[in-house]
Amino acid sequence: MRDDDPFENEDIQHLWNFIYLIPVVGVIPAAWTLYRRQGDRQQRNTSRVAVTLGLGWLTGYALLLTGLYSQSAAPLTLLLLNSVVTSGYFLVNFWMMACLWQGKPLGLPGWSASERKRSRPKVRL
Repeated sequence: MRDDDPFENEDIQHLWNFIYLIPVVGVIPAAWTLYRRQGDRQQRNTSRVAVTLGLGWLTGYALLLTGLYSQSAAPLTLLLLNSVVTSGYFLVNFWMMACLWQGKPLGLPGWSASERKRSRPKVRL
């Protein structure tokens, strides 16, 4: 892995972070980056967050559609919940793009704190 390639353009790396956060479509290059173990630390972290959000949205979307087609609940309620989940997914991705634009660290409340705890080295005395 080359984390400090002198020929790599920083603007291109920043652009890739934005591409990873494009709703629905950005999950594919983000997953590819994680699979190939490419990119610097920020790109891998952005990819991890994008894939987690994308899979969470896809799971919620699929479960709500399954409930809608099983006719076991009120269809209007499930359609409303489906639109809330999808709108939330898009808004969170755009919010994270704004944070990236401002240079703030990317992270999801609750999830990122547990991620930091896991990545911290454990010191045993």
